[in-house]
Amino acid sequence: MENEPLIDEALKSELAGLYQATDRHYHSLTHIEAMLTLAAEYRHLLHDPEAVEAAIWFHDSVYDSRAKDNEARSAALAENKLAGRTRPARLARILAMINATATHQLPPFEDENAAGDAALFLDMDLAILGAEPDAFDAYEKAVRREYGWVEEPMWRAGRAAVLKGFLARPHIFHTEPFRRRSEARARENLARSLQALQDQPR
Repeated sequence: MENEPLIDEALKSELAGLYQATDRHYHSLTHIEAMLTLAAEYRHLLHDPEAVEAAIWFHDSVYDSRAKDNEARSAALAENKLAGRTRPARLARILAMINATATHQLPPFEDENAAGDAALFLDMDLAILGAEPDAFDAYEKAVRREYGWVEEPMWRAGRAAVLKGFLARPHIFHTEPFRRRSEARARENLARSLQALQDQPR
């Protein structure tokens, strides 16, 4: 069981199909590939790279912009697909990482290694916030398209609340490597986006 890959090629193909749905403009296969690239870059810091890779593949597998339980449903899909492929305790860590993307708060792991992997996983998921301005702006536009059904005043209010929430945190990123890499630019991007939302005529 432990010698088999958590995510084999057949499962990757099945999940890739979900991420290629036409209503996904940011939460797409491109986002997953970007996170997998970061996971490879920071692999030397991960204690269980395969578990993190599984969490990456599944964390947005269910995505409906009108729903409030995407993370829980994505975790349930992971539990269904990965049961029997690994130890229950390891699967529980993967599910906790997926569920943590709902709030981007660290899961309450007692195991330092599991906590460290979860911190890096969550930072990889938010890495776009610290991207170059053009890439960040493209991300913002893509998310807006995913919420195209939301009327503009409600969108501005909701999005502003999300951005303010991140800016109010002592740190946007959980780990030192990502704080050094992305914290300053992420705050610049978020502040600029928030200002643009507030500057639009009501």
